[in-house]
Amino acid sequence: MDLSVTWLGLRLPHPLLPGASPLADDLDSVRRLQDAGAPAIVLRSLFEEQLAREQLGALRHAWGQAANAEASSWLPEAERFAFTPEEYLEHVARVRDATGLPVIASLNGTTRGGWTRHAALLQQAGAAALELNLFEVPTDPREDAASIEARLLDVVHDVRGTVSMPLAVKLSPGFTAPANFVARLEQAGADGVVLFNRGFEPELDVEALDVRRAPPLSTPAELAQRLRWLAIVSATTRVPLACSGGVHAPLDALRALMAGATVVQVVSCLLQHGPGHLRVLLDGLRFWVEDHEYTTMEQVVGSLNLARCPDPREYERANYMAQLHAWHASDAGS
Repeated sequence: MDLSVTWLGLRLPHPLLPGASPLADDLDSVRRLQDAGAPAIVLRSLFEEQLAREQLGALRHAWGQAANAEASSWLPEAERFAFTPEEYLEHVARVRDATGLPVIASLNGTTRGGWTRHAALLQQAGAAALELNLFEVPTDPREDAASIEARLLDVVHDVRGTVSMPLAVKLSPGFTAPANFVARLEQAGADGVVLFNRGFEPELDVEALDVRRAPPLSTPAELAQRLRWLAIVSATTRVPLACSGGVHAPLDALRALMAGATVVQVVSCLLQHGPGHLRVLLDGLRFWVEDHEYTTMEQVVGSLNLARCPDPREYERANYMAQLHAWHASDAGS
């Protein structure tokens, strides 16, 4: 059985990829991922805000402490980040040299600016590819969806013009027309798209009258949303897709692949069970495909997407109507 796939121009021995997480922050953990079969290493994101803070520091050094004193008030404190921008570049090289695996760097940002030029430094540091995470939460009622999408496409276009290495774009699930936007991302230069990133949702503490961060790990319940859009988008675009979020078991990974993912990124289950859990997922996937007499991953990927499943209506509005009309009050229990 040949489990190999091609993602971002990289020929990988199998489609299970540890996603961006703290597990890639130190070499011991990275080696454990490698021992468990990781075909590549995705680093956690370097944020636009980190690079803005670094640039502000350089400006202060040149013009004095008073320069842009108020501009730093909106930036997170430096100690909240795992790496400085310089340390991040060094870490790319360390991981590559220590493992020999392809290293996929990650940038997180949503506005045009000089920070996008840092992509070139990541390429020089030895990154084999770049994942651009476009997560944001629009809160300004004056900014419409079209202007948000145009701004994000400009960011992708700027980064694409800065580097020659393969570029993946990681999207949030809140777009009105993901299939259309993915097609436009491909036109802007994306070599792959990841569905979806996970914003850490807020929890409301009704006793303390405060808002706090919810637990960051995903659950299998989040996979259904990914499956729907993987199935729809993979049927309408040539750009390879990755699934991220909600994969905790071998059959979860299989479903994502059949829906249309070329690779499946896993994070939460590895944080819960350790890097060695990647081997559990891989062994379970290999057992299933061999038991069902598949010979290549090309036979698996997209085999149940919108274009190839027996009834495409299951991904569309008809499924919603059927579920509602099939439900009876007696099903709700006493």
